[in-house]
Amino acid sequence: MSARVFNALFICTGNSARSVMAECALNRWGRGKFRAFSAGSHPKGEVNPMTLRVLRELNYDTAGLRSKNWDEFARSDAPQLDFVFTVCDQAAGEVCPVWPGQPITAHWGVSDPAAFAGDDEARRRFFLRVYTELENRIKLFVSLPVESLDRFVLERRLREIGANRRSDGGGD
Repeated sequence: MSARVFNALFICTGNSARSVMAECALNRWGRGKFRAFSAGSHPKGEVNPMTLRVLRELNYDTAGLRSKNWDEFARSDAPQLDFVFTVCDQAAGEVCPVWPGQPITAHWGVSDPAAFAGDDEARRRFFLRVYTELENRIKLFVSLPVESLDRFVLERRLREIGANRRSDGGGD
């Protein structure tokens, strides 16, 4: 008998950087326990090229990554979500769709790497710093005994993981 796989959705306004990086990180670190997706309230329509560069440098397969609307995950044929995380302050303040199944939600806001101004190398380092911040939170998340915690405790733990953050106001 196999263990249950939990579905998680990472949301940001543009779904071009932060949410995509978080999706990749959870799929790597939560393999076998979690399946991650990402979406945006106002998707850019393409993944930021620097996001793709950094993810490739970190040995991710970026072939299937795309910028998509969060409405895809509110449809009846969408995967049932167990967790929904907002990773930008702008998306956290928006009215989200009604997610079937009442997933646990948390805000894990991080700086918007797409808004960072600088030369290519400075931008790459900033994207990598944001990825690392998300990855550290995800590693804490996947270490939680999700199956044995009640909803209230799990919600509190997820808020604590996201509490140490910077406000950015932007939407990748």
